[in-house]
Amino acid sequence: MKILITGGAGFIGSALIRHIIQTTSDSVVNVDKLTYAGNLENLASVQNSSRYRFEQVDICDRAELQRIFEQHQPDAVMHLAAESHVDRSIEGPSAFIQTNIVGTFTLLEVAREYWSHLDTRGKRQFRFHHISTDEVYGDLGPTSNLFDESSAYAPSSPYSASKASSDHLVRAWHRTYGLPCLITNCSNNYGPYHFPEKLIPLTILNALEGRPLPVYGAGEQVRDWLYVEDHADALYQVISKGCVGETYTIGGHNEKQNIEVVQSICSLLEELAPIKPNKIERYADLIHFVADRPGHDVRYAIDASKIKQELHWVPRESFESGLRKTVQWYLDHREWCQRALHGCYQGQRLGRFNS
Repeated sequence: MKILITGGAGFIGSALIRHIIQTTSDSVVNVDKLTYAGNLENLASVQNSSRYRFEQVDICDRAELQRIFEQHQPDAVMHLAAESHVDRSIEGPSAFIQTNIVGTFTLLEVAREYWSHLDTRGKRQFRFHHISTDEVYGDLGPTSNLFDESSAYAPSSPYSASKASSDHLVRAWHRTYGLPCLITNCSNNYGPYHFPEKLIPLTILNALEGRPLPVYGAGEQVRDWLYVEDHADALYQVISKGCVGETYTIGGHNEKQNIEVVQSICSLLEELAPIKPNKIERYADLIHFVADRPGHDVRYAIDASKIKQELHWVPRESFESGLRKTVQWYLDHREWCQRALHGCYQGQRLGRFNS
């Protein structure tokens, strides 16, 4: 296949591209606007492949998208481009509406026009895979329930509402126009190349600098953690073998409270980086509880039995093995972190966090 991937310079998108180029014979066209979280350095290991092409384009730019479809003639689209940080969506929702809703609409329309002119075989083989989040389902609360493909939508933040809107658009384009679409909704990803405003990389980097480790409320919010390379494998299984019109929820089977995640990072750093900054005795002494975020969901958790049964996918990494790999990666790539942040905060120190 030749796969057009939007948002391919981001955290999950770059992991997906590395997976495809390194483990398959498929080709990739990476379409990315290169906003603050898009970083071509994430793709250094594959950028010289003859099967990789990059296009710096905003998915809201219809004319440029039309040019890309005409020039590259993709067999499939995997749509990951999105604004994805909850705190940023609360502070300024406009960009989330523009990229996540208007951008998805624009991409769907260009893809539909392209698909409508394919021959019979091309139409039958074409796929539009929309990658979304479990946050569209809202808050499970302190129950034993799990999100699955039939869960009702109840988004809590401007971010999750914009992603829910994009999911609905994709389903409508499949139902109304017959565009061959698939949707996946995943749990919290973590791993290498994660932009350092998210909970796990922020905790690692702040700890190494001896800075406070901010935790919302009492840190009792529960998330299901999915190692990003496992997610990339799952996404490829869906685009390769998934059934058109279906939704697949993807999870790591690793429910953890935020405070547990932060404490686990501190324990790993005691082992892997025993020489501490600022004469602190324990990394855990840096944990700092802050006022909770407005509308903060208590718990997300995924039932991934459908993708296991139908596509035979299961995550390879446990939370313990994946977190150890992640902490070690950040210890080994401190310069990447500084370059990733360069210009994004205009001299500000790390302070945001998200989960």
